[in-house]
Amino acid sequence: MTIASVNPATGETLATFTPHGDAEIEARLAAAAAAAAGWRRTPVAERTALVARAAELLDERREALARLATLEMGKTLAAARAEVEKCAWVCRHYAAEAAGMLATEEVATDARRSFVRFDPLGVVLAVMPWNFPYWQVFRFAAPALAAGNAALLKHASNVPQCALAIEAIWRDAGAPAGLFGALLVGGARVAPLLADPRIAAATLTGSEPAGASVARAAGESLKKVVLELGGSDPFLVLPSADLDRAVATAVTARVLNNGQSCIAAKRFLVHRDVYEPFTARFVAAMGALRMGDPLAPETDLGPLATPAIRAELQAQVERSVAAGAHLLLGGSVPAGPGCFYPPTVLAEVPLDAPAAREELFGPVAPLFRVDSLDEAIALANATDFGLGAAAFTTDPAEQERLAAELDAGSVFCNGLVKSDPRLPFGGIKRSGFGRELAAFGLREFVNAKTVWIG
Repeated sequence: MTIASVNPATGETLATFTPHGDAEIEARLAAAAAAAAGWRRTPVAERTALVARAAELLDERREALARLATLEMGKTLAAARAEVEKCAWVCRHYAAEAAGMLATEEVATDARRSFVRFDPLGVVLAVMPWNFPYWQVFRFAAPALAAGNAALLKHASNVPQCALAIEAIWRDAGAPAGLFGALLVGGARVAPLLADPRIAAATLTGSEPAGASVARAAGESLKKVVLELGGSDPFLVLPSADLDRAVATAVTARVLNNGQSCIAAKRFLVHRDVYEPFTARFVAAMGALRMGDPLAPETDLGPLATPAIRAELQAQVERSVAAGAHLLLGGSVPAGPGCFYPPTVLAEVPLDAPAAREELFGPVAPLFRVDSLDEAIALANATDFGLGAAAFTTDPAEQERLAAELDAGSVFCNGLVKSDPRLPFGGIKRSGFGRELAAFGLREFVNAKTVWIG
């Protein structure tokens, strides 16, 4: 067995790697445990200095890192640059804010002194996906390392070069040996790692089956786990919306990262009063996108990451059309090399069709006509997922209702659903549990320890 890095735009194999065997896994796990023991005693100022230095290296290596991500998983070069820049931002955020987030909290009780301190858990295993090969890792690693933990990364097997590049960032930033290590292993290795007593906790971003597997393994060992899983995010357009802004945002929200994002808008719920003009503008804008070489500056949409992902998406589209959905744009696999899939729009989608019930991981947009705000909220919530939700309305009363009643970890009014280091990020229902980012994310992997002194 080998781990291969394959360019999804051409099908070319870029590099192959021999997976780490038992001896190498043991060496990296032992090194991480040893590093964690010393790192927890390192002053917070030194830990945040490491995170700040990682930000500097991300800036210095931006072009090389961006090109590598584009070659390995197909996102446009502009999107890859933005991803690296965002990683530097999250590092700078925690470099500046982690000390305050970790500060002891005094509590008045019957004791002479009582307080809560926040201590690291130890080695955290991170199981990460390919779609944002840097951001998914750094948004976990920056707070986890600043809090005093060590990290082992089991990255997706189609982005091994990105995994090694991340390991090099932390090493070159001055991390103690073993503090952050990449494991080039398959998914079958995850459960045995979670069973090892040196692993204190785990975090996973990925699919529902992967999340369930990790949760099950962590539960058997009674270990903390944070899961960020799939989404079928609704995008509501109501009569008071600024349609130009709504259409432009809707296109970006659907094709961001070539449509391969958990928080991409995946169901467009449009009020009947604005359905026709929104649909006409949206189809035209989607049809104007330029699909092609993701390294080319003029490209808007690159390939999907693997042939299997494209095949699954095409099958979902075909089954939705067979169920009665109307195909307004796209909907067929183009000829030629690479894993390209065109911008696709479906209308009049039956509520039992795959495009209404399943996550679409690619540039396919199903449209739904709704007659009222009540219907829009009910349909938005009629999903097993609960990651993000977007709504376009200038009515303050509607905004308040949407914020309160949409079942999602994030609700964005008049804007694109996105992650931000200053705000907690995560989902409910089958989109996972736990939070990343902000103080909430940092404190997921600490022991909130009560201390009582009489």
